[in-house]
Amino acid sequence: MYDRILVPTDGSSEVERAFEYAFDLARAHGASIHALYVVNAAGYSGLPMETAWEGISDALHDDGTEAVSRVEELAPPEVPVETDILEGSPSRVIVDEASRRGCDLVVMGTHGRGGIDRLLLGSVTERVVRRAPVPVLTIQVGPRGEGGRPETSSQVTME
Repeated sequence: MYDRILVPTDGSSEVERAFEYAFDLARAHGASIHALYVVNAAGYSGLPMETAWEGISDALHDDGTEAVSRVEELAPPEVPVETDILEGSPSRVIVDEASRRGCDLVVMGTHGRGGIDRLLLGSVTERVVRRAPVPVLTIQVGPRGEGGRPETSSQVTME
């Protein structure tokens, strides 16, 4: 059913929960994982011209290298993993990569923000769910309740 699974990462330890699901699915289906980190350069466009963009860019790419390396470290030996670090709008890049790479599924974490936080911050996951050409499995990666379980359940969204 799945041959290629795209797993975007923001480098946070919380998103490792999404990797666990992706690795389980990859093992069950004999699929490969494509880990993706997106450098959102637009978030730094308002900085004064004196600010050394090259230094910021290098730091963001270093963060990306650490994030995708972590996916490789966590991957079971039987699951092939490819990685990419790209620049752009995270939701747009994720959707484009899912199409370009012929992915069958996107597995991504969501912090489950609601209310004013979601309104002000937006939701990369929500935009991916709305635009992705393939199913998107969203995994709640926010605060964990008792027993290490997420406070809200995971959701599967097919669009």
